[in-house]
Amino acid sequence: MTPRFPLAVLPTPLVEAPRLSEELGCGPLLVKRDDLIGFGVAGNKARPLEHLVGAARLAGAEVLVTGGGPGSNFCAAAALAARVAGMRCEIVLWGDPDGAPNVALARAAGACVRPTGRFDREEVDVLAAERAAALTASGTPAVAVPRGGSTAVGALGFADAATELATQLAGRRPSAVVLPVGSGGSVSGLLAGLAACGLDVPVVGVSVSRPPDAVRASVLALARECAALRGTAPPDPAQLRLVDARGPGFGRTTPLEDERARLALHTEGWLLDTTYGAEAFSAAVDLLLAHPPDPVLWWHTGGTVPAVAHLQDDERGTTP
Repeated sequence: MTPRFPLAVLPTPLVEAPRLSEELGCGPLLVKRDDLIGFGVAGNKARPLEHLVGAARLAGAEVLVTGGGPGSNFCAAAALAARVAGMRCEIVLWGDPDGAPNVALARAAGACVRPTGRFDREEVDVLAAERAAALTASGTPAVAVPRGGSTAVGALGFADAATELATQLAGRRPSAVVLPVGSGGSVSGLLAGLAACGLDVPVVGVSVSRPPDAVRASVLALARECAALRGTAPPDPAQLRLVDARGPGFGRTTPLEDERARLALHTEGWLLDTTYGAEAFSAAVDLLLAHPPDPVLWWHTGGTVPAVAHLQDDERGTTP
């Protein structure tokens, strides 16, 4: 079993949203508050990092190499986690890092940021693996972690979260659990963990960067790998439903998503980022409105840093 390096303050709260439900005139929304996870502003990214950092330390790594874009919550969280664990961190970054708050946070944690100068999201995983191999060959042991920490080991964090959630539900059964899908590790781990718990609640993955058909196979494959690591039953593919929330493009919201993000802020005080939070929350609201009496569980994954940056851009009138 991979050793876990503790980062998060767990369990995160499971709460209801009475003011939001009253405003919408719908059934209860249950909210899993991973934005309150207690490690920096890492949100749900702290969960996979506990296992990924534990595995890296077990392997004797001195450097954690990962990649992502300027707005990556995972890269910033990985930089901080590596520092806390006594490792260095290098980040291969696509896009323009200038002015990106999460890049500033990663650098403040001591990470070496290596911009590619290009906008190819896929290549950063290859480049991170090459950089880790080069460091190891030169005598500095390093491990590479793909975008979002989406490996079977990283998915163990959300398999644990499923057990945490089952305990908190205490017999209540939401009609669905809604959370965003980027690289897919969170949904994969949750599916594996729910199967292990025997909790057959439908999981609605809100895909923000890839077509649902392109996501489904990889998510289910990773969920099976995660279950195999734990020695538990594989998840039922029928439990997964994917929603296309790519909208106007990665990291950009629709007017309806913006309106609902404001509603979340004004009724419950939640900050939602424009890459994952607003899209997944809007999908949860769609389910609530479609079936007013039924409770829906939405997983608030965090994204506090880009959410605040977006509000500042709105105030300056610079939001694209």
